Amino acid sequence: MKTLKQRGFTIIEVVLVLAIAGLIFLVVFLAVPALQSSQRDQQRTSDLSRLQTSVENYRSNNKGTLPAFTVGADNAFMEKYLRTGGESFNSPSGDEYQFLAWTGTVPAYDDRNIVGTGNSNAIYIATGKKCATAEGTFATAGTRDYAVAIPLEGGGTACQNN
Repeated sequence: MKTLKQRGFTIIEVVLVLAIAGLIFLVVFLAVPALQSSQRDQQRTSDLSRLQTSVENYRSNNKGTLPAFTVGADNAFMEKYLRTGGESFNSPSGDEYQFLAWTGTVPAYDDRNIVGTGNSNAIYIATGKKCATAEGTFATAGTRDYAVAIPLEGGGTACQNN
């Protein structure tokens, strides 16, 4: 009698392949948002450096005075120093950065885009201050000093002194 050879996969093999595929999808879905958050934080830090460079250029052209940190199309500092060559100066969310004069502790990152409650596009500027050793705080400095800070999505604050 001739035996027939069954072709195909057993149910265990199919379940094993599906379980491995499920694990791969799970890892990808967990890793991608964290990677995107990290990239947005890197852009925020880069934007902070760009702002600081622009402020220093402004100061060197204006006898050491700091610009008025206001937002709007009529802001000469924004137009001449941050939006040169048609560039934009927007947060990773695509909204224009808001400059906020600040002396206290920089609040934690908040991505709610409701006026007055979210700070995902806020840059905190403290004149006469410098970045302190405590996370997100400013310390007293000279009258010509300033610090700029931005809350990071991944936690913490990026802060730079002049």
